[in-house]
Amino acid sequence: MKRILTGGLAALAVFALPALADTAAEPSQSWTPTTFHLDNGMQVVVIPDHRAPVVTHMVWYKVGAVDEAPGKSGIAHLFEHVMFQQTDTLAPGEFDSIVSRNGGQSNAFTSWDYTAYFERVAKEQLGTMMELEADRMVNLVIDDDPEGAFISERDVVKEERRQRIDNNPGVILQEQVLSELWKGHPYEITVIGNMDEVAALTPEDGLNFYHEYYSPENAILVVAGDVSEDEVRTLAEATYGQIVPTGTAHGQRKWRDVPLLTEDDLIVHADPKVRQPVWSRYYNGVSQIRTPHEAYALEVGLEVLGGGMTSRLYQSLVEQQQLAISVSSYAWSDLHDPGPAVISASPAPGVSMDELETAVMAEVELALEEGFTQAEVVRARNKLAATAIYSRDSQSTMANVFGSTLAIGGTIEDVLSYPDEVRAITPDEAIAAVRKIFGPDRHFIEAQLLPSEEEN
Repeated sequence: MKRILTGGLAALAVFALPALADTAAEPSQSWTPTTFHLDNGMQVVVIPDHRAPVVTHMVWYKVGAVDEAPGKSGIAHLFEHVMFQQTDTLAPGEFDSIVSRNGGQSNAFTSWDYTAYFERVAKEQLGTMMELEADRMVNLVIDDDPEGAFISERDVVKEERRQRIDNNPGVILQEQVLSELWKGHPYEITVIGNMDEVAALTPEDGLNFYHEYYSPENAILVVAGDVSEDEVRTLAEATYGQIVPTGTAHGQRKWRDVPLLTEDDLIVHADPKVRQPVWSRYYNGVSQIRTPHEAYALEVGLEVLGGGMTSRLYQSLVEQQQLAISVSSYAWSDLHDPGPAVISASPAPGVSMDELETAVMAEVELALEEGFTQAEVVRARNKLAATAIYSRDSQSTMANVFGSTLAIGGTIEDVLSYPDEVRAITPDEAIAAVRKIFGPDRHFIEAQLLPSEEEN
């Protein structure tokens, strides 16, 4: 086992990421999502929700950290910041002011796989939101003014990294672990970027990035709320539909297989700010896009294993043996390429990391040997299906789910069929998926977050 030790306030990645009858009651499906394309290639998704005169308006660009050129880490996230600044028609900060004046909310976020912008406003303001987003899709101002949008936001992102990552021991450790897990893959670099590379980004880099990726044929418009398809089509054609496609978004992404770990690693990070130790193991996982049935089976299996207070790990380690104060198992399966599958626990007072690790893995090995019962699997898949179904009650959640799925190559049907697909998973399929990931032939990265003495 390779051992990596870190300490003090040393600098990692952020991650931006929940009766036995086999049924889950579905809310009334008054909505039926529809999709179409504008003539310039922009995909439009409409999710009707007529309970209140409110809409969620989102634009998803099919570009994220995975698309960044070598040495240009963090530019996708930096550009998200720049998009809120100046255009040919809007002064710096005016975008947010218009949204706020109209009683709305706006924000944005960046992932490895996409960048998304959203506004939540009264229905009558939807046209204005489309005008604003269409404007900054083509008219963004980027120059080398030291006080201009690009350079000033670059400084903001550098400070964001210092505050959110470099001063957060848990995030530091996670960044180190993910960098090892994804070594040689474009996901290797954190979304926010390496500090030195972010500091070196230039306005010219920003312009090149803007011209290559910010175009209608590389974007998805999602509108959820008190609207019809015809209403959205009319507004979208009058705004986004007037933008000429650039032809630069060629659709060739840097996605590829994630290399399997070839040895076990141990990464320990100690910091005086840590109050509660955490032990974790990270394994190579799966992707819902690449292998959906296997990903669903793994989700069900991990729910049985460590998905809550009724799970095997929680009942044994927290309730019965009292060796841990928390324990969980989960997978990042919503990326285009495989993310990690994780087992994590925090020791009870007086319990060492070695004791905790031995106890956790003993329970995991017992589960791999025994398999899962029908009752356990029914409970797990009911929970997962019900969570997905009840999320349909949230307008903004559904806009996010459809947008993120489509941005990585999924379909509307993938979202709609998820509850039924999960409820079809058998106990044999669930345990087979867990055995494949956590079996004795699979390597892992063990991570330990520990307190340390204050430095003199």
